[in-house]
Amino acid sequence: MTEENITRMTLEEALQNKGRGKTDWEALHREEKAGIEPVPDPDEGDFDWSRVQFTMPQPKQPVSLRLDADVIDFFKTQGKGYQTRINAVLRSYMQAHLEEMTHSS
Repeated sequence: MTEENITRMTLEEALQNKGRGKTDWEALHREEKAGIEPVPDPDEGDFDWSRVQFTMPQPKQPVSLRLDADVIDFFKTQGKGYQTRINAVLRSYMQAHLEEMTHSS
């Protein structure tokens, strides 16, 4: 996230603006009444939901782990969720080795 994308306000300002976004709700209601369909977002695309498999995430196990400072800094510079990304990298490493073990037997 860049500095230009950050909006700063006091708690009082935030409470006054509660629920207000940048959406022009009046224009949307007028278009809806006129029967105008919203323009599809090209970034959304079609998605085949029939093949989606939902699985509940397993609870994480807390662990104390010593990592090099530059490794932690690298993941933190990627933004919020750095521990999740470290977990994803370790999972990818684990899965690659499990596949290698499966194919070599």
